[in-house]
Amino acid sequence: MKRIFIDADGCPVKDEVYKVAGRYKLHVFVVANKPLNIPFEENIEMQTVSGGFDAADDWIVENALAKDIVVTSDILLAARLVEKKVFALSPKGAEWTEDNIGNAVANRELSEKLRQMGELRGGPAPMEKKDRSNFLGKLDQLIQRR
Repeated sequence: MKRIFIDADGCPVKDEVYKVAGRYKLHVFVVANKPLNIPFEENIEMQTVSGGFDAADDWIVENALAKDIVVTSDILLAARLVEKKVFALSPKGAEWTEDNIGNAVANRELSEKLRQMGELRGGPAPMEKKDRSNFLGKLDQLIQRR
């Protein structure tokens, strides 16, 4: 049975994941560097990791299996997951796949260089209602995908 992992530090769609997972009776791992408040539900488990900068990412990669679902906005983590045939989904509903992860990593690196040079300011656009709707639709598709 599929499981859902949430790269939880700063994830804006945790509540949506909890509701969908409850409906499908899927286990959810909420992974973060510090304990977070999570619903007291049998299918939701807090996994607090300690260590370096990528400790949460490393734990997710080590524990996620092919066809599990990971919700993350971290493109480098998504690239590691795609290699393992794990479904990687952004909080705005974009699925990272073998076809698009290379371009996403390259764009991330370019944006990082432009920020360092002072040519690019700001971060990602804020979450909108349509982003949550896109996320929920894609999450449902991934759960039903074999």
